[in-house]
Amino acid sequence: MKLKPFLQGFGILAIVITLIPLIAADYWWIRMFDYPHIQLTLLTLTAIAAYFFRFEIKPWRDYTFMAVLLACFIYQFAKIYPYTPFAPYDVAKPTENVNKETGFMLLTSNVLQKNKETGLLIEEIKKLNPDVAVFTETDVKWNDAIKSGLGSDYPYKVEVPLDNTYGMILYSKLKLIKPQVKYIVDDSIPSIHSEIELRSGDKIQLHAIHPTPPMPQHNPSSSDRDAEMMKIALESMDSELPVVVIGDFNDVAWSNTVSMMQSIGELLDVRKGRSFYNTFNAKSLIMRWSLDHIFVSEEFRVENIDVGNDIKSDHFPFYAQLYLQPELAEEQKPEPASEDDIKDAKKQIKEEEQENTEKGQNGSSNQ
Repeated sequence: MKLKPFLQGFGILAIVITLIPLIAADYWWIRMFDYPHIQLTLLTLTAIAAYFFRFEIKPWRDYTFMAVLLACFIYQFAKIYPYTPFAPYDVAKPTENVNKETGFMLLTSNVLQKNKETGLLIEEIKKLNPDVAVFTETDVKWNDAIKSGLGSDYPYKVEVPLDNTYGMILYSKLKLIKPQVKYIVDDSIPSIHSEIELRSGDKIQLHAIHPTPPMPQHNPSSSDRDAEMMKIALESMDSELPVVVIGDFNDVAWSNTVSMMQSIGELLDVRKGRSFYNTFNAKSLIMRWSLDHIFVSEEFRVENIDVGNDIKSDHFPFYAQLYLQPELAEEQKPEPASEDDIKDAKKQIKEEEQENTEKGQNGSSNQ
């Protein structure tokens, strides 16, 4: 195969893949192209460089093709630039005079329900020693293993083991106040919500979520996932307490849905300005992106974030050392969400609720 036609073919493919996510539709085969954005950006840059260095660009078609490909690269890089160390922090570091009693480590880990190496997770948690840990894809086997290995170290617990890959467990060394298990969009997919009292006595609000991804077999659209995130965003926007949203979102940080959740909830991304910290797929060296997230309101500061070691899951654990400094909140306060964004979020929620109502009615009529 000749190199030039190959590069042209790849360039056309890169252009198509770049444009597909711009379609305002929630079908799984459209939303899936949000994920490999880092890989697509690097491949597009490689194609541009190879074309320039290997061939002499003369015909107008070459100039047009390269201009379009370059525009795609600029668009792609602009999407991921905030997650590079060249960008400013979304959440700044704590100041030297921060009250250490307001500090705590928060961790989220999708354990992979079928993973049998439970001891690796227990060993990793004991090493990292988080104050608050959220575990997803936890069935009864995992619930028993975590309780046996870590239960004595964590006096506060919320356990929702399920065998449908949406079980969730919350362990905390800090006092949980009014913890609740909610089924926001589906009666088989739980989320955990609780106030947490820090060692300083300050209180914060935690939302732990694991929305379902769009999948061709079971959930061909992203409407459930998107609606769950929009509901959390509206709760965060209205919260009187500092907010943390954590979990496996089954979506990447740069997607339109996550960006909209961040904007409406007036939340900050601990990754921005630091690095990608890709957590999925732990079983692939190339196809990795960030599916596990920690978002915070402007009252928080971040000392450090990182991914944990391989625990034989398809996700790496993801954690952050946070401090509460509400007196500095104005320094990083995000812009309030626009009325149009709020209307769009409420529209998504209404459409999802109508869709689920119709499903329920159809299910009843078929019985």
